[in-house]
Amino acid sequence: MKILAIETSCDETALAILSVKGKKFKIEAHQIASQIALHTQYGGVFPMMAKREHSRNIVPLFLTTLKEAKIFRQVESRKLKVESQIRKLLAREQDMVEPFLTEIAKIKKPKIDRITVTVGPGLEPALWVGINFAKALSVAWNIPLVPVNHMEGHVLSALIKEQIEQVTSGKSGALHKCSLKVESQPLIQLKFPVISLLVSGGHTEIVLVKGIGKYKLVGQTRDDAAGEAFDKVARMLGLPYPGGPEISRLASQSRNQLRIRNEKLGIKELTPNTKNQTPISLPRPMIGTPDFDFSFSGLKTAVLYMLRDLGGVEKITDDTKAEIAREFEDAVVDVLIKKTLAAAKKYKAHTVIVGGGVSANNELTRRMTAKLAEEKIQLLLPTKKLSTDNAVMIGIAGSLGKKVALTSKKLIANGNLAL
Repeated sequence: MKILAIETSCDETALAILSVKGKKFKIEAHQIASQIALHTQYGGVFPMMAKREHSRNIVPLFLTTLKEAKIFRQVESRKLKVESQIRKLLAREQDMVEPFLTEIAKIKKPKIDRITVTVGPGLEPALWVGINFAKALSVAWNIPLVPVNHMEGHVLSALIKEQIEQVTSGKSGALHKCSLKVESQPLIQLKFPVISLLVSGGHTEIVLVKGIGKYKLVGQTRDDAAGEAFDKVARMLGLPYPGGPEISRLASQSRNQLRIRNEKLGIKELTPNTKNQTPISLPRPMIGTPDFDFSFSGLKTAVLYMLRDLGGVEKITDDTKAEIAREFEDAVVDVLIKKTLAAAKKYKAHTVIVGGGVSANNELTRRMTAKLAEEKIQLLLPTKKLSTDNAVMIGIAGSLGKKVALTSKKLIANGNLAL
């Protein structure tokens, strides 16, 4: 079976083609057109701007994906018999209509058995672009559609082994395009139950996985998601969007400086830096509660008050800014690890999966690895290339479990879709 996967839940247009033979998967093509450079100018993602860029990018990216998978065959242009139906399906995507009709009319239908597409959660204007593109392609080429929950994709993204065959990247204007290939291999087999920590800009959840397609939400953030808190604190510190990598970069610098200082003093463990009589200490919200919920809004507010007491971000030194970044990252990681480990113990999980963009955080990865090793619990993480939004995970999720192919009329976007 050959699968075309489509992901447009936020600010990355992603397409992938996977071959499935028995229990073996092979990534034939993997393309991402990121809008980060565009949204960085505004300090965050604007839904309607993201929708516009998806509409402009998805057809050219689709052609690139077919070529990478070596299933692109150009033929003499002809009028599509279902053109009027496609125009109706793409009525909301005017930037896509003519490019779609023009290019699809010149392509020989490739061997694609299934189209999997993200239907939620996410930004609904962005989701609709991918869904409408999938519907139009389904009608043009008579290929069944399978809706996929974005969060299930993050749960299953860690099942691809790290055997990267080829990685290429390039920049074009505001777009950052990358491709990745993985050798044909079986997915990592799971022994259930499994606990999955999903951490991204929009979600922080702990999910009990009883089997593929069998999920129970056992903990979630009551306000800000972890990734959202990273971005907001970064903005307070005058750092560019996206804030997560910037916070981590400064935090790493501070840890290195603190380690060097403590080594000179003969201190083995890291301790807060009290330079200038301004100890940097932040709370660990809800770390002691018996449930598996999170709250990061208060932590964000604590940073705001700390900066106010220090005279504002303009008054602090670069070292103090790095110390705040370190303490903030430590606070988030402390809570994530404590709650995840508690859930794993309660449900007697054999494995913990960490997915979502924040799973790429080096400090979270380092400390989660060490802590779970102590408890003899297996940890699965996606590769760096598959930790952020991508279509490979949507293809995997759409091919596993009891997925039902739907007609184009039944596919709708749901920005708040639950797992």
